[in-house]
Amino acid sequence: MSSQSYQVPAQICQVELEVKRSKFLTFAAPAVDRREADHFIRTLRQQHPQANHVCWAYIAGAPNTTIRSMSDDGEPSGTAGMPMLKVLEYSGYGDIVVAIVRYFGGTKLGTGGLQRAYSEAVSLVLKDLPIRLKVNRTLLKFTYDYTYDGSISRLLARYDVQDVDPDYAQQVTLSIAIASSEVSTFKTELSNITAGNIEVSLPDTD
Repeated sequence: MSSQSYQVPAQICQVELEVKRSKFLTFAAPAVDRREADHFIRTLRQQHPQANHVCWAYIAGAPNTTIRSMSDDGEPSGTAGMPMLKVLEYSGYGDIVVAIVRYFGGTKLGTGGLQRAYSEAVSLVLKDLPIRLKVNRTLLKFTYDYTYDGSISRLLARYDVQDVDPDYAQQVTLSIAIASSEVSTFKTELSNITAGNIEVSLPDTD
């Protein structure tokens, strides 16, 4: 699957794992950026003030983004955050944050035991996680004569296009959100259909 489209969480999911009376409450949620991931983690801390640890990992963007981070939150270094992040990286998912709220059960698990527990907890929540396909889109705006309206309508039907917003004045102006992977071929066909008599630009976003 290309970076133009990838699987992301469709909603928040929660599972629970118990290891030697320690409870690992695992949450997975959408996180399109670092701010959203941090907010989700802060909210969990507020909801579980008595927890011994709230460890987390996230990939805030496409699976190949560099916007990723993790935390052991007081667990021995390398026993929580890194195992969690590795499971996320292996999953191929993007726009995702996973946090594990741990309530200590009185029995120490050791370094290896902690790594296995945190890895297993993330694997469990990903197994139950509802997912959807996210398609990266590019906004385009173009103006053309009414002569080409029928041909362009048929062209649009062959592409992955959303949010088609027409404006009919002296000429037709269309604003669309098209799959980024299709932009180049679409613009070429658009130019061919209109013999170059078309103006393509990025719409104003302010």
